[in-house]
Parts: sequence; C-alpha cells; structure tokens
Amino acid sequence: MTIREITIENENLLLSQFARKSEDCEGRDVFEPICDIRTDFQRDRDRIIHSSSFRRLKHKTQVFLFPKSEHYRTRLTHTLEVAQIARTIARALRLNEDLTEAIALGHDLGHTPFGHDGERVLDELYVDGFRHYEQSVRVAEVIEREGVGLNLTKEVRDGFLNHSSKKEAATLEGNIVRFADKIAYINHDIEDAVRGGVLNPDDLPANAVKVLGNDKSARITSLIISLINNSGEKIQYDEETKKAHDELRAFMFKNVYHNEKINTEKEKAVHIVRFLYSYYVKHPEKMSGLYRDLARKYSVERGVCDYISGMTDDYAIDRFTELCVPKAWKM
Repeated sequence: MTIREITIENENLLLSQFARKSEDCEGRDVFEPICDIRTDFQRDRDRIIHSSSFRRLKHKTQVFLFPKSEHYRTRLTHTLEVAQIARTIARALRLNEDLTEAIALGHDLGHTPFGHDGERVLDELYVDGFRHYEQSVRVAEVIEREGVGLNLTKEVRDGFLNHSSKKEAATLEGNIVRFADKIAYINHDIEDAVRGGVLNPDDLPANAVKVLGNDKSARITSLIISLINNSGEKIQYDEETKKAHDELRAFMFKNVYHNEKINTEKEKAVHIVRFLYSYYVKHPEKMSGLYRDLARKYSVERGVCDYISGMTDDYAIDRFTELCVPKAWKM
C-alpha cells in the first residue's frame, strides 16, 4: 500500500461525512498520473507554495501602503494567517485539512499591487471588470508556469473563486476559508491600525468587545469556537457572535479602511496603476513576453490587467519611475 493510499484510508476512517475526501476529488482539467506519496489536494498545496505568484505576495500591500516598519502585514503574512485559522477550524470539524490549506494559501494569488485600491482601479478601467478572486483562478489556470498553469483541482479553484464573492464555495472546506479570511483581516488589521496610530483599542464597539474579547487572541478564539460549535452541513456562527463580528467589520470599514490617515498615499498609488494601464494598453510590446502572448491570445486590455495585477508594489513603482522620471545623462 502506498503512502497516498494510507492517507486516503485514514481520511475515510477519521473525516466527517461532510468532508470532501481525496478519493472524491473531481480532478484536474488536464489528466496527470497519481502520486504515490501525496493526494491531489496535497499536490495542489505544494504547487501553490512553490509558485511565483505566491512568492510575490510578500511585496504586496495588505492595508498600509509603504509601511516603514517590518511588523505590518503584507498580502503574504495575511495569507499565512488565513491558512492557520482555516486549518484549525477544519481540523476541529474533521473536514479535509489539506484541501482547506490549499484554498487558503492560494486565495489571493490574483491580488493587485496596492491592495484593494489597485483592484478598484483595474475594475474601473477594464471593460469586463476586475475581481481579485477571479484573477486568482486565472493565475492558476493560464498565467503561472509561463502560461502553462498549475493544473489545480476543481475544488481548489472553486474555493479561490468563491472566497469573497456572493456565491458560496462548493465544499465546506472552501466556505471555511471564506470565514477565516474575514477573521484574519479584521483582527490583524485592528492590530496594525493600533500600531500605526490610526485606532485606539478603546474605540472598538463595546458590544463586539463584550462578546468576542478585548484583544486579538481572544477575538479570534471566540470566532473560531463559535464556528466549531455551530457548524455541520453549513459553516456558520451563532447569532450573537455573527452580530458582534458584523459590527466589528462595519466599524473597521468606517474607521480604518476609509480613514484619511491611511488614504493619504493611496491617491498616488491609484495614479500609478491608472498610468501603467493606459501606457501598456498603448504599448503592449513593452510588456514581458508572457503578457504579450496573453494580450495577443485574449485582448490587449486583458493582458495588461494580467501584467499589472501580477506586479508587486515595488515593481509597479519602479516601472512608473522608469517611464516618468527623467534620468541623468553624461556626455
């Protein structure tokens, strides 16, 4: 019996009836021989971790643009926190932890530079709209590995697509990531906002603090416990916890995500993305080879969206600087 077969046998013994087990995987678009060591979901997780798009997340904004401290979250550290929270929930509910982790690690592969501000600009400029969760699927299917794609399973791609859209994921594991994403960003953004002087902990909604706790660890624990205790065929909070969570999230949007102190540099970032989009639509030949190919295969605008969304913050700034800032010259 191979290691993979032993893993599948253990899943059948230990996982909940509601779990998406490895032997029930819906497969990949392109057939591949099975691995004797890893299940399909384990292979997906490994491919995501080793992808270029995953590595670039370490230089993409979470909330704070151009932070001077190394303690602020990036898109990569956010992703790791989502994965940790999601795995904890999946393990407690006896769902497929490998599938949950793969979805969590890849859910933001398609995120733009400069966080949601970059996403909003591309959504405004591109005629078909731009949504990072759709781009995460596109990265996995047609962009990674120089256009070959990662050939991930259908369940993992579905989890990417539906982690923040209006639709629910097809698996409970995918829906765990939907919840874990919000748990992570609300609570780590509170911590970063306090560190940045944008928020005072005493300003948090009193009811949310009473129900969830007055520090990050307590709040995350309360939210996780509620999901564990109230989920079965559906992932859900109890009503009191859901109300407290929603109240805290609304508070963060009003007082942090739309805060002028945070937004002071955002107009500059927005200008950079607007300029790069306009420039490369007019000059697609200036993009790197893969994105020129995508522009020819799909459309110039689609290829430009792919190119810009794959940029890190620093790379976008470098391209803007190279195109717009005069250089010294010598005789």
